[in-house]
Amino acid sequence: MSKLPKVVAVVGTNASGKSALGIELAKKYHAEIISADSRQVFAGLDLGSGKVTPEETQGIVHHMIDVRRPNEFFSMADFQKLSYQYIEEIRGRGKLPMIVGGTGLYVDSVLDGYLLSDKEPDLAYRAELEKLTTPQLYEMLLSLKPDVEVEKNNRNRVMRIIERIHDGDDATPGKEKRYESLRLGVSWPREVVNQRIDERLERRLEQGMIEEVQRLMDEGATTEFLLGLGLEYRFITQYLIGEITDKKEMLDKLAIAIKQFAKRQMTWFRRNPDIFWLDMSGDYFDQACAAIDRFLKEE
Repeated sequence: MSKLPKVVAVVGTNASGKSALGIELAKKYHAEIISADSRQVFAGLDLGSGKVTPEETQGIVHHMIDVRRPNEFFSMADFQKLSYQYIEEIRGRGKLPMIVGGTGLYVDSVLDGYLLSDKEPDLAYRAELEKLTTPQLYEMLLSLKPDVEVEKNNRNRVMRIIERIHDGDDATPGKEKRYESLRLGVSWPREVVNQRIDERLERRLEQGMIEEVQRLMDEGATTEFLLGLGLEYRFITQYLIGEITDKKEMLDKLAIAIKQFAKRQMTWFRRNPDIFWLDMSGDYFDQACAAIDRFLKEE
């Protein structure tokens, strides 16, 4: 059997610094980056999703950013399909494919090779689901699959699982690996993560994150779409439509929600014994380079 192509991934929680590390590693290893973030796929969702700016990329090509318009549907299967395509294109250019992001399920779908249904979506059924609010969809999913593990405010993900069940596919997907992978984990002590989250939130507010959400609404992004994105987009939308009337209350709730989400992200990643966790108190760049060097030399 021929050797599988190699892919490097950098994973971690919100505000961990994984994007910046990924860019520095990509510069050293002549890599192109595939963003594994369920919100960065949407054009116009910039500050709230933590999308790297053109200046921050330092010339490193980033894929899976701005591939959908607001209100459009995007699933894990869409991410996997596009990622497979990008990986082959990157390899064809003689570059190293590198996945960077915090949406663990997206990363796993590509690196573990989830066997996902290739059935065409039932557009009539999807249209019926679109009429429901995100809480209604989540309650519907719980009634169908009580033990499901999914973020209840992730509208796209909840809807996709319901569609899979509707298609008669409610089992855990099988796996067929296409790549050998090295997963580098970026992690900080909880108090450091919380401080980084607070600092980043303040910085993004100063840069105009509330105004970004207002602009998205003015340009036609629906309330359901924005609420379904969770975190920044959910709470700021609630503030702008008057569900939360006090700005400080909104920001306090948002900060707590981001920290809780980061904790859930880390719980997800910690389940995977294959992640090589970098010691962020040391020279983590050198640690990452040593791990990549070993990985690339392995036969």
